[in-house]
Amino acid sequence: MQSKTLYLIASDALLFVHALFVLFIVCGLLLILAGKVHSWSWVRNPWFRLAHLGGIGIVVLQSWLGEICPLTRWEVMLRSRAGESAYAGAFIAHWLEALLYYRFAEWVFTCVYTLFAAAVLAAWFWVPPRPFHRQK
Repeated sequence: MQSKTLYLIASDALLFVHALFVLFIVCGLLLILAGKVHSWSWVRNPWFRLAHLGGIGIVVLQSWLGEICPLTRWEVMLRSRAGESAYAGAFIAHWLEALLYYRFAEWVFTCVYTLFAAAVLAAWFWVPPRPFHRQK
């Protein structure tokens, strides 16, 4: 297989993983809230909840620091090595613009990420995770 093809496959795979991460963060909160209403015990799993809180925490920290997500940088680098045109800026901003044909300022995303993180943190207290089981 040619290296160009390998770079394209890798960049598409990374794009897929990145989209799954975004879905995990967004749908995770929706599932936590639905789990509260429907008494789903799995939404209180501490590993799930820590991964979810940590994930949005990393997104917010990167946004506050004005950093582009490492997954986006890696995908852009792989696409460039394959000879494809690569987008500039953040993953969410790029795909929202592609879907909605509207460009938002970076501060809008920072505010949205921060508000979403606040909702995730509020859900932590409203739907608290179970304690970790201690090993004896």
